[in-house]
Amino acid sequence: MLAFEGFEPIVSREEQIIEKTKLAVIELIHQAGNVNSLIRNSDYLVERLGLSYSYLSALFPRYEHITLEKFIILHKIEKVKELIEYDEFTLSEISLQLGYSSVQYLSNQFRQVTGISVSDYKKSGNSRIPIEMIGRSG
Repeated sequence: MLAFEGFEPIVSREEQIIEKTKLAVIELIHQAGNVNSLIRNSDYLVERLGLSYSYLSALFPRYEHITLEKFIILHKIEKVKELIEYDEFTLSEISLQLGYSSVQYLSNQFRQVTGISVSDYKKSGNSRIPIEMIGRSG
């Protein structure tokens, strides 16, 4: 009834936390410049949101149907794609920027997520996912 009158439905506190978490991940990976490992990612989220990482990681899949860790990984892979397309950094530099322990680890995760190797991605027509669609099921 209120929606009919022009009012938006009230979003629950948990839904607000999920949105803030998603925004914090986007800030961290796409806007913060130098991103670090998942441990540092979790520290960033804890500091940014004032909630424990275990709480965030338990809450996240209830609303997003994907784990928080997987959501972060998907964003990191999209950032890798972006940096590859800019062609300003070596894969080793990209690996370092995004907190991967090695180029091999980045390459393995890239293949696992995208289904193709980094070199095949470079040769392809490059298909990136809009930031707001990352982690959404098809």
